[in-house]
Amino acid sequence: MADPSSYRPKPGEIPDTPGVYRFRDEHRRVIYVGKAKSLRQRLANYFQDLASLHPRTRTMVTTAASVEWTVVSTEVEALQLEYSWIKEFDPRFNVKYRDDKSYPYLAVTMNEEFPRVQVMRGQKRKGVRYFGPYGHAWAIRDTVDLLLRVFPVRTCSAGVFKNAARTGRPCLLGYIGKCSAPCVDRVSADEHRDLAEDFCDFMAGRTGTYIRRLEQQMADAAEEMEYERAARLRDDIGALKKAMEKSAVVLADATDADLIAVAEDELEAAVQIFHVRGGRVRGQRGWVTDKVEEITTGALVEHALQQLYGEEKGDAVPKEVLVPALPEPVEPVQEWLAERRGSGVSLRIPQRGDKKALMETVQRNAQQSLVLHKTKRASDLTTRSRALEEIAEALDLDSAPLRIECYDISHLQGDDVVASMVVFEDGLQRKSEYRRFQIKGFAGQDDVRSMHEVISRRFRRYLAEKEKTGEWVDDASQAAFKDASGKDVPTGAPDAPESGLKDDDGRPKKFAYPPQLVVVDGGRPQVAAAKRALDELGIDDIAVCGLAKRLEEVWLPDEEDPVVLPRTSEGLYLLQRVRDEAHRFAITYQRTKRAQRFRSSPLDDVPGLGDTRKQALLKHFGSLKKLRSATIDQICEVPGIGRKTAETIAVALAQAAPAAPAVNTATGEIMDEEEPGTTGSGGDPVSAGAPDERRGQET
Repeated sequence: MADPSSYRPKPGEIPDTPGVYRFRDEHRRVIYVGKAKSLRQRLANYFQDLASLHPRTRTMVTTAASVEWTVVSTEVEALQLEYSWIKEFDPRFNVKYRDDKSYPYLAVTMNEEFPRVQVMRGQKRKGVRYFGPYGHAWAIRDTVDLLLRVFPVRTCSAGVFKNAARTGRPCLLGYIGKCSAPCVDRVSADEHRDLAEDFCDFMAGRTGTYIRRLEQQMADAAEEMEYERAARLRDDIGALKKAMEKSAVVLADATDADLIAVAEDELEAAVQIFHVRGGRVRGQRGWVTDKVEEITTGALVEHALQQLYGEEKGDAVPKEVLVPALPEPVEPVQEWLAERRGSGVSLRIPQRGDKKALMETVQRNAQQSLVLHKTKRASDLTTRSRALEEIAEALDLDSAPLRIECYDISHLQGDDVVASMVVFEDGLQRKSEYRRFQIKGFAGQDDVRSMHEVISRRFRRYLAEKEKTGEWVDDASQAAFKDASGKDVPTGAPDAPESGLKDDDGRPKKFAYPPQLVVVDGGRPQVAAAKRALDELGIDDIAVCGLAKRLEEVWLPDEEDPVVLPRTSEGLYLLQRVRDEAHRFAITYQRTKRAQRFRSSPLDDVPGLGDTRKQALLKHFGSLKKLRSATIDQICEVPGIGRKTAETIAVALAQAAPAAPAVNTATGEIMDEEEPGTTGSGGDPVSAGAPDERRGQET
């Protein structure tokens, strides 16, 4: 725990201007980002008597080891820079809203030749029109099913679309009138795009004009005695009205607005947003956050606005944003929103009428969300805390292991040996910290030696980071840059200190932060190997244990007998989850490496020969076997292949050992290399040693 006075800047050093400041911890991680109208006045608040600070603020300033700032010209620039840094550095003490789910959107891919209507989640893509978010994906599908009758836009995937175009037969939706079937040229690309534009207009709230137009067409058809067309138009109007009924009118005058409500207590806050377009609620979402410092409702609203509109532009930012409290000051936030939209945005508190009534509804949703979250989290926090305490007690640790790293080795009969490192912080997965290793020090199957290599490489990097930041430079750190035989690791070697690592900008570094506990997947030999690797590096403040699969025993270094945790122990459950996650991550990587190896081809070793010319060669000759037996003159007949390249190809194929014959595992029949389905993507035949046919266990 640091003393804030040890890094407090002198008052005269801090400018009395707008700016953004960053607190960093001892590992140079950015742990807090803030903005201020006056940097001098704002930073002075953090260096008061610790007893007068909010408990969470006190924790932040005692965790920090330094503070720095950047001066900007306006408060709007400060707001923009603060948002950029929070997104980039992910500071642990900043307000960060967590979506309680990944909300689905109704998306129309207007960036494709034939736009497609589909459900999308996650990051928004350029050129795609989004509507929502919706509470459930089924709500989107119900709406789309109703609208496809009137706007028969394509909904199929690229594969289905291409297959229909190849066979000349549309899918079922094309036959029942819920797709205009552009795949078989029933409509042109322009006509289909017009349908997609009408679909988007209707979803955007421009419904009245379209329905009136259909009603006029229905009346005209009836007058001309085209009763079948009139009946079809009548049914279309009914489908549209039914879709509109799913989102009742809540605001008059076709208002476009977002309503934001906040429910909070001393520790947490929940935010609910209703998206109103054309006077109708088109989407809803909710966030929850920890209050890591003493913060007002207005400041919570400001952070919500940053997260909500930080990546949006144009009409995605509505003309009106209704909030329960205004940020202080409000002018920079309004100006920032106006820049995002490209025109003025009204940011205000509703005082009366329909908008105030709707805000009360949003507020009730926020309150219910907070209560539900606290109910779930109370149980989760208690369980995780008990698990960490049980592990600390069983392993005789000084404190609960807040950061646990687990390592596992995976291979298939000694081939493609890889390792995984997974990280759990406070009992939860930290997937951004996961790492993968290829075993490079030797060939063959030796889990113990592999574990020693992986632990050595990981913590050699950690010591390199400590030396770079000046935290620890002594004989132990110098010894860290020697290999197992005691030889110096040369500069530029894979595990030597990397001068290019970005340790001054606050970005997470690969191996900068030490765990309190290292868990290895295995028994006494693997634990001994991990402990020996740490001892060789001079590291003695990290606990090591192993979890054996057979009886779920916990092994400690230099102990004859394992520690046996009760089967109902939360600590054992947590160690099992960590071990199983490391195993899953290692297996996934090993399978990827294996698949890449079996897709390789002798043509991959020909310099300057890309995928296009490889495919041209295989298409021309039909198989790698015929290509191998071809003359240089015959290879030159392939378009794009010159004589020099043909000679290089011939040499490469002559040097490569011919692959083993492919075997049909169902019948035992040796298949000819030229038969369909016996070549991989690289053109090589699938040999008898193909991954799915090998008898061996992945470890």
